[in-house]
Amino acid sequence: MRHILICAALAAVSASGFAENPRWLRNTAISPDGATIAFTCRGDIFTVPSAGGTATQLTSGAAYDTSPVWSPDSKTIVFASDREGSLDLYAVEAKGGTPRRITTSSGSESPLAFIDGSTVIYQSSEGPSRETSRHPTRLTRTYAVDITVPGARPRLFLSLPMGAVSVAGDGRMLYHDKKGLEDIYRKHERSSGTSDIWLYDNGKFTKLTSFNGHDLNPVWAPDGKSWYFISEQNGTLNVYASDAAGTQRRLTSFEKHPVRSLTGARNGLMAFSWDGDIYTLRDGEEPRKLDVTVNADQYVNDAVKSFESGNASYMAVSPDGKEVAFVLRGEIYVTDTKYKTTRRITDTPAQERVVAFSPDGRTLVYDSERDGQWQLFTAEIKNPAEKRFAYATEIVEKPLYKGAGVAQQPAFSPDGKKVAFLEDRTTLRVIDLKTKAVNTALDGKFNYSYTDGDIPFEWSPDSQWLLISYIGTGGWNNSDIAAVKADGSKVVDLTESGYSDGNPKWALGGRAVTYETGKYGMKSHGSWGNQSDIVLMALDSEAWDELNSTEEEAELRENAEKEKAEASSDDKDKKKNKKDKKADKETVTPVDLDFANRRHRMARLTAQSGFVGDYWLSPKGDKLYYTASATEGGANLYVRDLRKDESKMLLKGVSGSLVPDAKGENLFVIGATGMQKVDLAKGSSDPIAFDAPYDRSSAAEREYIFDHMVRQVKDKFYDADIHGIDWDYYGRHYREFLPYISNGQDFAVLLSEILGELNASHTGGRYYPAGATLRTASLGAFFDSDFEGDGLKVTEVVGGSPLGSKKADVKAGDIILAIDGEKILAGKDYYPLLEGKAGRNTRIEIRRASGRLDTVTVKPISEGRFNTLLYNRWVERNEAYVDSISDGRIAYVHVQGMDSPSFRAVYDRLLGKYRNAEAVVVDTRWNGGGWLHNDLAQLLSGRRYVDYKPRGKYIGSDPFSQWTKPSVMLINEGNYSDAHGSPFTYKSLGIGRLVGAPVPGTMTAVWWETQIDPSLVFGIPQVTSVDMQGNVLENRQLNPDIEVYNDPADELAGRDAQLEAAVKALLEK
Repeated sequence: MRHILICAALAAVSASGFAENPRWLRNTAISPDGATIAFTCRGDIFTVPSAGGTATQLTSGAAYDTSPVWSPDSKTIVFASDREGSLDLYAVEAKGGTPRRITTSSGSESPLAFIDGSTVIYQSSEGPSRETSRHPTRLTRTYAVDITVPGARPRLFLSLPMGAVSVAGDGRMLYHDKKGLEDIYRKHERSSGTSDIWLYDNGKFTKLTSFNGHDLNPVWAPDGKSWYFISEQNGTLNVYASDAAGTQRRLTSFEKHPVRSLTGARNGLMAFSWDGDIYTLRDGEEPRKLDVTVNADQYVNDAVKSFESGNASYMAVSPDGKEVAFVLRGEIYVTDTKYKTTRRITDTPAQERVVAFSPDGRTLVYDSERDGQWQLFTAEIKNPAEKRFAYATEIVEKPLYKGAGVAQQPAFSPDGKKVAFLEDRTTLRVIDLKTKAVNTALDGKFNYSYTDGDIPFEWSPDSQWLLISYIGTGGWNNSDIAAVKADGSKVVDLTESGYSDGNPKWALGGRAVTYETGKYGMKSHGSWGNQSDIVLMALDSEAWDELNSTEEEAELRENAEKEKAEASSDDKDKKKNKKDKKADKETVTPVDLDFANRRHRMARLTAQSGFVGDYWLSPKGDKLYYTASATEGGANLYVRDLRKDESKMLLKGVSGSLVPDAKGENLFVIGATGMQKVDLAKGSSDPIAFDAPYDRSSAAEREYIFDHMVRQVKDKFYDADIHGIDWDYYGRHYREFLPYISNGQDFAVLLSEILGELNASHTGGRYYPAGATLRTASLGAFFDSDFEGDGLKVTEVVGGSPLGSKKADVKAGDIILAIDGEKILAGKDYYPLLEGKAGRNTRIEIRRASGRLDTVTVKPISEGRFNTLLYNRWVERNEAYVDSISDGRIAYVHVQGMDSPSFRAVYDRLLGKYRNAEAVVVDTRWNGGGWLHNDLAQLLSGRRYVDYKPRGKYIGSDPFSQWTKPSVMLINEGNYSDAHGSPFTYKSLGIGRLVGAPVPGTMTAVWWETQIDPSLVFGIPQVTSVDMQGNVLENRQLNPDIEVYNDPADELAGRDAQLEAAVKALLEK
């Protein structure tokens, strides 16, 4: 507790310092008259004179306020705020006042600029135009709303994303584009996916920059002809000037850190943020750092105190089953399984992940990342007379092991004499608790850790062996199970399988092993999610015979063993003391394992394959308990009686890890719904309730997460040299801003900024707030934005929309007048009428195109479902277009993601509907990745070698499961991750030509690690791909054979030049 209090005191000091000398000042926006600069700090909007001085706080409260923009008269500021759950637009007078809500959708909005005295344009996740050929859901669209009209209806401005926007007096707009899916805070990138500056003038688009790095934040100069922007041309984002002819000059010479949020006033004064501070700049002068002081109530209640009753993330069960230890937000607790009495074991800002009980139940061992290093600790009940942690008067923590590297996942040996753990995530080590000697059981070169904790191992009952996942050499994609001697003297790859084997456990008293395998189940294209089975491998002939014995034979054997045990007990010395009895009871005879014949003693325990979660085989080997996905959704707990060959569902709605007690009478489950105890004899379960005393310092927690991230990059980034950057410097420097951050949003940006220094894909921080309580539903249609009357005039009902049902039968030209009795007024926002309506019966009043009034009841759909319908519509339009311009000769398929469902959709259309097409366009644009490159390559690289013709009639060919005709693959800057890997594979194997725009080099694999604050994650690319010439694919752009870019104006009009070029390339073959 003392450590927490110290951190809280430090946070209080930092808050005091912040009030006088604020840092991490972001989102700068200078007023058009040049007098005032708006900015954000600690989640609020402030203004300060452009000469510096004392800042005025415009917004306050718990909400997150960001992205201020000024009205042309410098009197109003529009900003984004999540005060209603999701980011909406609000307007406030520049001199202060109560903000007014402008937009109401439960999506995410962020203001860009005013285009006149009353209308602001903004980024929105709302839907696209009906006409555009762009992907309907990737990236954002640009909307507009009149802030002077209360409750004004937003309208679509442009069906494409616009970054920062600057509007000239005559309406011409400069903006930077958004081409792909990369994190916006990535730095130093050189690829087709970086942003360029465009001019939008009266419907015409002109590209102004072509540098293959980032050009951002354009700002008109006072003359309305030249302009300013920030660019990475010198390696770091600096301010540049460009005249109308395109001649560029650099105005600033900052190093290491980027210029952000450049804006300009009519008098030529510019403002921006750099390295957490605000600067002003005039062309021809040096940038000037502003002195900013904040005299406002910046008190933050950093201490969070409560009693928690859910969200445990890891569980261990005491040997007697009366207590469970669990991890809650990085701290360890122990609770009684019958009562809610709960004891906190650890209390630090650091993270504990894995905990285990000793065989006598009096000691816990756990890993903890303290003082910059993962190490092992024990916690022991001090009073010998006390047996339970939850009721112990004193618990003593002691350090157990701190090595040169990372020590994680400790587990006591069953005899209580040793602890096994993983060092540096892959090396299996064993420490003798008496001598503290440490030996290596398995060298780390035989495994690879992708996500921490992904290499399971388990002690044998005799404490002589350990089971562990094992990849050997090159077996990452199809891991095996190895038996490892605890002293490191022997390693046996038990499974040696081409399928993936995992989750190994000892069975039948250590004479057999069980594991999960993908050998028999349905394969998931995309390499993840195979159906699996539980298999037993007997390492002893008697164990094999026991497993295969009949119910009668098993009963006779068990009776004989019971009689033998009773006779042995009677022969014992009646005067033997209790201590000796205990010693006899705990003695486990070492098992002589027969590895040579193991493959002849294997049995599939599950009756059918499924998506298995976890499992446990009873000590007698007669019953298998396992969780698996249910056909109706969710997961259930099943039991299979191996003697009777019968399976049944034991409990519905059970998922998660299964942990037995020592006697095997109960299973303890931890999953998304919490912890529960399952009585196997009764087939019933009871929740394990707890009342955990909980307090933390949010500031101290953020400090830990930040430091943890810095260490993870050092340990796991795919390039050990970290791209040659001084990572320690960046860690120290960005850490200086932590005292000025008070919320998850700003913290995620900080993580993105520092991770962006890596110049790698798949990086950045992410913050996932709860969002709006009532989500805005959709009617699933396009409406006429030019219609000026009351209601919504339908221009198209999207396929699958509730309005298209036989009962509703809404057609183009119909006008929706009211929703649940609330009239839709002309020009007024109707989103509030759809709040929380998804899936609920909703009355819709309609004026049919014929003039007839009608009322129907429909169930609006979620925005997510509407996005799916829009995607399907986009694919169908592309199919129809390709069919029309090729006279039915060419097929079209789109690969939505590099995953199994997408593959099956492509396979279904390609070898079904398009079986007889002459060629196919395989569109991978806007695909965010996965792991499908090899599956796609195999599908598209078939070579026809035989036809089947009974009595001369052609009925088919082989290979029937591959495409054997020509193809081209469509690509663009929006291809990401394995959507870079798939066209790379396609081109490398010479399957066909690539058509479209170059793809950024992003072929790496990432772990998005959820933090102890589960609303925060960050990503670090860990595995990169290297071609056969030794070239690393990360940051290696993939260029098409036929280069074609889509013009924004063409896309808005519905033309897709890339798709046309792909069809043309096939027709010319």
